[in-house]
Amino acid sequence: MYVVLGFLGLCFGGVIASGVVAFIISLGIVPRYAGITRTANHIMLYENMAILGAVIGNVMCFLPVGIPFGWIGLLVFGTFSGIFLGSWIVALGEVVDIYAIMFRRTGIVRGVAFVIISMALGKVLGSLWFFYKGW
Repeated sequence: MYVVLGFLGLCFGGVIASGVVAFIISLGIVPRYAGITRTANHIMLYENMAILGAVIGNVMCFLPVGIPFGWIGLLVFGTFSGIFLGSWIVALGEVVDIYAIMFRRTGIVRGVAFVIISMALGKVLGSLWFFYKGW
């Protein structure tokens, strides 16, 4: 019975992970990064790495695997995870033009970079406070 449940969980996790990867790719995050970094000839590699990351993340949910590099490995992993999540949120916001609408409605003309940096710092400080309090 547990084998069947484990298999079903792995299959459902794979469906969700592939949906997330398809969503990321359809938003145009991968081509946008390739354009910004001028590495458009490696788009297939980037998309394959996104899929591989989803598969590995799915498997790590089932296996008791830790980060073997102590707190330094956790710091590096957390940093890259935060960069990934933050850039995903910004790309999603760009797609729906939420920032342009927000700046137009609030009348913000100057200091747009300061507002975006403040949002990022607020996210970082909020995350640090969350983990410090142990919620």
